[in-house]
Amino acid sequence: MSEQAHWPTAAEHDAGVHAAVAQLRDRVHVTPIMRSASLDRLLGCTALFKCEQLQRTGAFKYRGASNALASLPPGTTSVCTHSSGNHGAALAAAALALGIDAHIVMPENAVPTKVNAVRAYQGTVHFCAPTQQAREQAFAALQVQGHHAVPPYDDWRVIYGQATASVELIEQTDGLDMLLAPVGGGGLISGACLAVQAVQADIRVLAAEPEGAADAHASLLAGRRIVDQPVDTIADGLRATIGVRNFHVLQQQLESVLLVSDDEILQATERVWRHMKQLIEPSCATVVAAITRYPELFAGQRVGIILSGGNVDTSKLLAALR
Repeated sequence: MSEQAHWPTAAEHDAGVHAAVAQLRDRVHVTPIMRSASLDRLLGCTALFKCEQLQRTGAFKYRGASNALASLPPGTTSVCTHSSGNHGAALAAAALALGIDAHIVMPENAVPTKVNAVRAYQGTVHFCAPTQQAREQAFAALQVQGHHAVPPYDDWRVIYGQATASVELIEQTDGLDMLLAPVGGGGLISGACLAVQAVQADIRVLAAEPEGAADAHASLLAGRRIVDQPVDTIADGLRATIGVRNFHVLQQQLESVLLVSDDEILQATERVWRHMKQLIEPSCATVVAAITRYPELFAGQRVGIILSGGNVDTSKLLAALR
């Protein structure tokens, strides 16, 4: 998509978000809000966790995939995408429910359990080199073969679907000061920005990003998308490059991107496991790591936090206990 293209108006975005809420009402779980008094004390704020690790397929991605498939052209028999795992599984599951085929491009270094999840929903996996360019080239080749494209994040249907998580979070809580979510390709955080615009515009929106995949942070500083940023992080779900549409939304509405290290991500992951007894993946823990690293930003605030997913390789956890 040309970066000079016409962008939807604020009213069009609002309509897209509200339409997605109505469209997904009977298709997705309304995930719960959880609290931990001990984590509140550690973090120095009131932390209200939106538990998307309890969403269908174990991540928020099912929202965007389902919303995109709800508007497929008549007669569509197959869809395709590229994904490090969670979007691929979500699209395969949503496609399976509609009786159509799903083809998923995945990097060769994808987490095995996420590959298995795609296959469990009868998705066909196409491996590629672990680079953004290789993913996009393989994705383009599938489209040439006639499969309908459902991008993982750079698509308004997907963004509006992801926005429904933030709409629910706002509706389930009694007045938020801030909303915090991870950023990779940008579907969840751009959706959060649009949800706040549509529902409660005075909420501040911030993103958490790994230092080892800091293209969103670099892009916002530069005023243009940085597409050649080196990637090296344990947060496998956040290794994607920020999308064109997503970046446009963040430029207009995001307050800031907060960088965190892999060590801080691992510490935050363990904290959520221990204090909340919830299995989350490292990508998801960036939000808790951000509050720990930048406590002055969050002190005394009511913070809505989206826990984005819980698809962890449990075999490694069990092996570590032996």
